[in-house]
Amino acid sequence: MNKVFWASVLAIVTTIVLGFSVLYLFVLDRVEPTAANSALEVPVEKVEKSDHPYLPPSMDEVPAGPEGELIKFGEKLHNQTSTVLDGYVGNTLSCASCHANGGVDGSLDLVGISKTYPQYNPRAGKEVTIEDRINGCFKRSMNGKPLPKESNELKAMVAYYTYISQSVPDGTTERPWAKLSKAEGDLAAINIDEGRELYKKACITCHGEDGSGGGTGLALWGDKSYNIGAGMARVRTAGGFIKSYMPKVSTGGYEPGSFTDQEAMNVAAYINSMPRPDFPDKIHDWPTGDAPDDAAYETLAGKKESGKE
Repeated sequence: MNKVFWASVLAIVTTIVLGFSVLYLFVLDRVEPTAANSALEVPVEKVEKSDHPYLPPSMDEVPAGPEGELIKFGEKLHNQTSTVLDGYVGNTLSCASCHANGGVDGSLDLVGISKTYPQYNPRAGKEVTIEDRINGCFKRSMNGKPLPKESNELKAMVAYYTYISQSVPDGTTERPWAKLSKAEGDLAAINIDEGRELYKKACITCHGEDGSGGGTGLALWGDKSYNIGAGMARVRTAGGFIKSYMPKVSTGGYEPGSFTDQEAMNVAAYINSMPRPDFPDKIHDWPTGDAPDDAAYETLAGKKESGKE
């Protein structure tokens, strides 16, 4: 009887031990690695460290109060110019159309811009303030009208550009991190037909066959685009922008920044050969006669130098 009893107890204990062993090996042991694997598989946003020498503080660090509100308003005006300031913008473009990412560490970076003004502007032939420069873009690139000098809107834009420039040392006159290298191709070798074909391959998806901007609203010609007095109306300037930043993504066999100088100038020449708004005051540009070789129009000073007047 005792032997039978103890044999039964031993069998029960053995069964329990084996049961826990199986549970550990096939259930618990799998739960822990699965949890570990799940933790490893959680998508982690990869943040690449910028090599910008003077990255500004985050907009999350904008001070509270009226000054902070002015800065935030300025950022909004930069990014949504054509909608928030539609009474002053004559097309579908905004400051962010050229100065992407709030003007910070993107195309045509604006960090430090407030530290370099006032400065001499060859096109104006005189020293200009940052307010003058902003309004120049309103009149030319956005084909609109200038903001009133004492307007809250103009003050807000200056406040925002001052905020993103605060890390840049006072007295800075050059911003090499933001310099746009203009296209150095041969003006005499420009081929508009080739530019048209390149446009169809690499640009049409975003800007539309008719240059109206398609779904992006970034019109490259026509009534909703920049006027002839804008910097982008010059093939070296536009070509430099295209070479540096276009296309935005791989399109038509072209990668971002893969155009040669000449190809970029060909595309720019095609775009600028199309109709766009006039700028009546253009005749007064470069009053000292130092217009660049890719100037899109003749000036009074140029006529005097060439003896045409």
